Amino acid sequence: MDANADTPAALHLAQDPEADALLSRSRLAALTGMLLDQQVPMEWAFKGPATIAHRMGTDDLDAHEIAAQDPEAFAALLSEKPAVHRYPGSMAKRIQQLCQYLVEHYDGDAEGIWRGVGTGAELLKRLQELPGFGKQKAQIFLALLGKQLGVTPKGWREAAGAYGEAESFRSVADITGPESLAKVRAHKQEMKAAAKAAKAAKPGGK
Repeated sequence: MDANADTPAALHLAQDPEADALLSRSRLAALTGMLLDQQVPMEWAFKGPATIAHRMGTDDLDAHEIAAQDPEAFAALLSEKPAVHRYPGSMAKRIQQLCQYLVEHYDGDAEGIWRGVGTGAELLKRLQELPGFGKQKAQIFLALLGKQLGVTPKGWREAAGAYGEAESFRSVADITGPESLAKVRAHKQEMKAAAKAAKAAKPGGK
């Protein structure tokens, strides 16, 4: 498949049928979930897009509509209990910045990011240009596109780094259900433990 692939996919990142259905049909929802995936459990992050859509009175996310929201009102919408994120105010701002960028550069179409892209390196560059997307987040989303959403430009695995490796369980790109979620969570815990041990081993480390 190439970068223009539009393969129907059933994502299971939120472990919630309604939220996962939105992630599966809306690339903006998947991007927004990826943006929210920090400092909260993965399922919480990827359930966020469906919660936002529900509170906006719609069954999908629209970049133009979100970009045009009053910032304070949008922050309040994310802050309603249960909050969309541990830091709803700052994440509301980031989501609006992402949607404003999509409107400005891709006419609000998230799929425009990879439509016509020839290489994984070019796609990674485009993802890293998105507000709120550092290299690691961009590589994980690139791996998700390649592994589960049929977006496979030349060299996508290499551009995604370790996250693009087949049969790995490093990130949300590898989650297809409860079993793989448990494997990814175990990997993350191992990485945290290793980082903590390395820090403790340094002179003066605690």
